[in-house]
Amino acid sequence: MFDIKVLCKEETEKVLEMTDVIPVVEAAYSQKADKNATIFDWVFHEFNPGIADMDIKSGWLKENGLYGMKLVSFFSENKKKDLPVIVGVIMVFDDKTGIPIGLLDGEHITGMRTGAAGAIGAKYLAKDNSETLLMVGTGHIAKFEIGATLLAVPSINKVIIHDPINNESAVALASKLKNIIKDEFNVDRDIEIVAGEELEEAVGISDIVITATPSRQAMIKRDWVKAGTHFSCIGADMPGKVEIDPNILGESRVFVDDLNQCSNIGEIETAIKEGILKAEEVAGEIGDVINGKVSGREDDGQITVFDATGTALLDIITAQLAFKKANEKNIGVNVNL
Repeated sequence: MFDIKVLCKEETEKVLEMTDVIPVVEAAYSQKADKNATIFDWVFHEFNPGIADMDIKSGWLKENGLYGMKLVSFFSENKKKDLPVIVGVIMVFDDKTGIPIGLLDGEHITGMRTGAAGAIGAKYLAKDNSETLLMVGTGHIAKFEIGATLLAVPSINKVIIHDPINNESAVALASKLKNIIKDEFNVDRDIEIVAGEELEEAVGISDIVITATPSRQAMIKRDWVKAGTHFSCIGADMPGKVEIDPNILGESRVFVDDLNQCSNIGEIETAIKEGILKAEEVAGEIGDVINGKVSGREDDGQITVFDATGTALLDIITAQLAFKKANEKNIGVNVNL
């Protein structure tokens, strides 16, 4: 009846550049803050608790004329079958007709848009001329966070990598990061890259801290944090997850991607439940800062936090960009439904 574009992971890697993704993710945040985009209710189901589950995030971008969804599945037993543990797909639809526009693999899109999100938090909330970036976590998302932040904050000249479980993972990532940021993100400047085994020491000398771990207990204590630090908290995206001392949030200027979602599954969830932070004390959405409706950092001594739980809006708008670039380069397969 109609054709849809299908892109595999390798094809999305070919067509997407982080320098293009950052501005479209900003646009998604801007539209949401202006009430021109809608996040639909989150769907989550455990087939086997702790072993197999799936979640669906969806939304509508009015200005872009499309809506869509991302379905991500986690099946831990897949590693025994030589299959990916996490599998995701994204679908986008025309909001005038309901006709599907395309289907694509969700892994690379998720990495790109999540990296852009953390970087945007640093771009708008970190101190001017911030020089040292600390990346806490060495999983799949880490390289995207680092690459995007180096693009968004060109004053950074040092990257510290910390793995809270295995320092060897931090050493391994640090050893190959210079090549990764050059080959995958076109960042080719003189940057010192080190593994930081002692988290307290690393936090104390960092201007920007990005956390992207599955932690369920605070790793970073309030006493370690120097004045003026910015945090982009990425890992907390399910109930009970927490990466930084809730007391940090009680003393910081806090921004979110979506207040309701962050209050229930984000970094601020624990601080709200413990009475350290009230939802009404959150300064605003990051889109409000982008749009100039709310001031971001108010002085160089202030600690700032961006709680980024991730929304389907980012996946949808990045997918639209991928389809646009794929059409320009005649990449992908058109399938008739």
